Amino acid sequence: MEAIVSTKDVWKIFQMNGVSVEAVRGVDLVVEPGEFVAIVGPSGSGKSSLLHLLGAMDRPSKGEVFIAGNALSDLSDGQRADLRLRELGFVFQTFNLLPTLSAAGNVDVAMRLAGAARAKRTGCGTARASGTGQASQSPAAPAFGR
Repeated sequence: MEAIVSTKDVWKIFQMNGVSVEAVRGVDLVVEPGEFVAIVGPSGSGKSSLLHLLGAMDRPSKGEVFIAGNALSDLSDGQRADLRLRELGFVFQTFNLLPTLSAAGNVDVAMRLAGAARAKRTGCGTARASGTGQASQSPAAPAFGR
């Protein structure tokens, strides 16, 4: 069975004030279907940098990231965005919502980008927002910092 995510000698090096900072150093990883994986470590150890690479939000300085056997380096920026839209999901530590929209409105935007028909979107945002505890906030804006 093919790995759902894998990396080969992945590095992420940032330049800060003329100094090279190796946030991710030579990571080799294989995640098989059905596996549960946790990335743990102290603050500043490169966990978020690695997740950004695995989620196609950033490109490695060297090495390769594969999703379902496909090298992310072979994808254009648009193809990477489509992959994030249709195949990958993240739960962020902070809200990454459009603050001018309700929780249901934010769900609707994502569904529109994914090409969902209006009939499928109608009411779906409220139903999905209810699973987040934000249904009582609809049609109000998401509760930031409450």
